[in-house]
Amino acid sequence: MAQTDGFMVAALDEAKKAGERGEVPIGAVVVADGRIVARAGNETRAQKDVTAHAEILAIRRAAEAIGDERLAGADLYVTLEPCTMCAAAISFARIRRLYYGAEDPKGGGVDNGVRFYAQPTCHHAPEVYSGIGETESAGILRDFFNERR
Repeated sequence: MAQTDGFMVAALDEAKKAGERGEVPIGAVVVADGRIVARAGNETRAQKDVTAHAEILAIRRAAEAIGDERLAGADLYVTLEPCTMCAAAISFARIRRLYYGAEDPKGGGVDNGVRFYAQPTCHHAPEVYSGIGETESAGILRDFFNERR
């Protein structure tokens, strides 16, 4: 298994934990110097905070761990294509590479929707790699929402 896949497995684990807490099951990890420095799953319900997406929380925790709001050498692994808010946070944090699992045609802001990184107002665009762990990422989300219908 490639190391990239291993980091996505960690993000998938965070997604599963979020789902078990009743949160939309999305997970993220920030990797710097070949190791995970922060991890998170969605916590919007627990924190009563619409900005408590997995990506935002992982970025906050990584900035705290590293001691800098800029994460220029770091990579982010997330199970679902980031929304526009998260895409902007990834840009502002200067994340080097973004790896995501499933596309989000309805709410995504990277390869769907506004395509944030393609906009002339975007000051930093990470390298983007999609489809990493896509089947499992989509399956976790599908199962979560099927149980609630």
